[in-house]
Amino acid sequence: MRFAVLGDSLSEGVGDPTPGGEWRGWAAILAQGLEPGADLLNLARSGARTGDVAGRQLTAALSWRPTIASVLVGGNDTLRGGFDIPTVATELHTALGALRASGATVLTACLPDPGTVLGLPWPLARPLGRRMTALNDTVHALSAHHGALHLHAAERPWATSPGALSADRLHPSEAGHRMLAADFHALLAGSGLPVGAPPRLEPDGPPPGRAASVWWMATRGTKWIADRCTDLLPDLLRLAAEEYRHTARGTAPLLDHAAREATAAALESLGLSAARPPVPPPLPAQLHSTGRPERSATKRILVPGGDWAAAGSDSSGTTPITG
Repeated sequence: MRFAVLGDSLSEGVGDPTPGGEWRGWAAILAQGLEPGADLLNLARSGARTGDVAGRQLTAALSWRPTIASVLVGGNDTLRGGFDIPTVATELHTALGALRASGATVLTACLPDPGTVLGLPWPLARPLGRRMTALNDTVHALSAHHGALHLHAAERPWATSPGALSADRLHPSEAGHRMLAADFHALLAGSGLPVGAPPRLEPDGPPPGRAASVWWMATRGTKWIADRCTDLLPDLLRLAAEEYRHTARGTAPLLDHAAREATAAALESLGLSAARPPVPPPLPAQLHSTGRPERSATKRILVPGGDWAAAGSDSSGTTPITG
């Protein structure tokens, strides 16, 4: 049995270090529980996007002719400026289709929304949540179309259980990776593939504490944030300002509707039937029939400030899954 792993840092194993300083992760843990033993080819790399998976990683995987292949990717696409769901959908469609055509059993998963996991203020969390919803809805549809074994990982406890997240608060800890491996093991067993005993859930070591989080921020987290600030931050600030304006006017449902429309159109362009989202509720009276907000005589500039916490105390409207 050959197990090819495609994806980003989650599948590379970030958050589950070995004594030698390398990453292990859920895929290596799962491979140990497959029968009659599985050769593992882990092509996942930190920072990978759907284009990387549909390109170099897919080429290497196909040449290896895997029995099982996993494709968990897209989170990095949502954390970049200029996120484009049609491009993401096309690249995922290419990867899943090629792997299934080669005869491989394909594993996919929807993932938690990082904005929710990190507890970002609602003007930042909601735009990221829409992107993650778009990604997850796309993965759901493509997995069903290609006959992949799909795990609703965002609904599983590894994203919220105490000790299940690593020091960076974005990747699973060893305990979280073990939970993910056990869930995929159950999927494979249910499909009739030969599997051995499920992976144990008890970690080898204690979960990361506050000191580990501080050390990560001091040694690696600052660079991670700086890398995102040069790409994502300008785009995210624009989205946050738009979110704040629409929320103040009561037209935030228009943003949700537009995101769902874009996802449905992306899937339909690939020949997948996608139900159009329902028409959003009527706009407030102060909006013209054109749908554009009426400007008052006095120009008002809404500046996000200390009221974010109070305004964000209700549900953010995002799903607890990435995509």
